Amino acid sequence: MNKREMKKYEKLLLKKRQQLIEEMDLLQQHGSFTIKEGSGNLSSHTYHMAELGTDAQEKEKTFHFASKSGRLLYHIDEALRRIKDNVYGKCLMCGNDISPQRLEVVPHARMCIECKEKEENSKR
Repeated sequence: MNKREMKKYEKLLLKKRQQLIEEMDLLQQHGSFTIKEGSGNLSSHTYHMAELGTDAQEKEKTFHFASKSGRLLYHIDEALRRIKDNVYGKCLMCGNDISPQRLEVVPHARMCIECKEKEENSKR
């Protein structure tokens, strides 16, 4: 992979990274918002159990999305590190080139499609 191609993928990864950070900021803001706060009533009156359950479910969902986003951010950072180390676009398993089509769709890919399929099949 030449320098021009590496710059293209680096720019793509940095753009995805920025979008992800913005999404995580929104999740963090949303995650601290409860029905009680949303109603404007900050008194200590108890709420119906269903409302409390909804709050708990929303917080759990937000945590799940934030966790998933954190893992994706890690993979993007690792791809940026591979660009710096000049090994981006090489499969970490077999050492072959990762196809440009795969990198366009999954720019943080660390394996070629064949090795990724083997990994997925071994987990089943």
